[in-house]
Amino acid sequence: MKRSANDKSRHDVRPALRHLRRSDPRMARVIEGIGPCRLEFAPLRSPFHSLMRAITYQQLSGKAAATIHGRVVALFPEERGPHPQSLLELPEAALRGAGLSRNKLLALRDLSAKALDGTVPDSKGLKKLTDMEIIERLTQVRGVGRWTVEMLLIFTLGRPDVLPVTDLGIRKGFQRAYGMRRLPAYSTLERAGRAWAPYRSIASWYLWRIADGEAEL
Repeated sequence: MKRSANDKSRHDVRPALRHLRRSDPRMARVIEGIGPCRLEFAPLRSPFHSLMRAITYQQLSGKAAATIHGRVVALFPEERGPHPQSLLELPEAALRGAGLSRNKLLALRDLSAKALDGTVPDSKGLKKLTDMEIIERLTQVRGVGRWTVEMLLIFTLGRPDVLPVTDLGIRKGFQRAYGMRRLPAYSTLERAGRAWAPYRSIASWYLWRIADGEAEL
């Protein structure tokens, strides 16, 4: 049965939880405190559309970002939706009128150009790449950093072994879970994450939950 674009998928986390419990006693306590993993990911429409949305949402509240994104999408024919060539052909005034800042407009133009020249692959091409290859390719787009691509890897592509060490929620969750006085250095998280591989996305989800105060350890 085909899934619609709005359907959510879940990892089979049972092997991941067994590994995390065995490899790290503190992570075992975290899992016990939080309970079942509810990490979900939305099937990919295309890297172009996912990054278009990510760029539009940057540095905005969810409601404001959704409004602007909706206005931008409405500029395109409904049956086809946003397309790299069409976006390049849209007048700047139309995009700015939808609420895009100058920097975001330039980022979307660059995204469109790189989608057309193959730097940003299509969905089929993206799935053939490793996590690091995806990061290297997509961060060539103006305004797209490593964190943005890591979120796409976890929540859109469903890649199981991603640890966003620069994410503040990850660092706060690790600080709480491991009883640290200060936020951990990136290198500290990277070392700890070696024990969690190849399921660092699942470990990340639990650290986010701890940062949100879902359990007392």
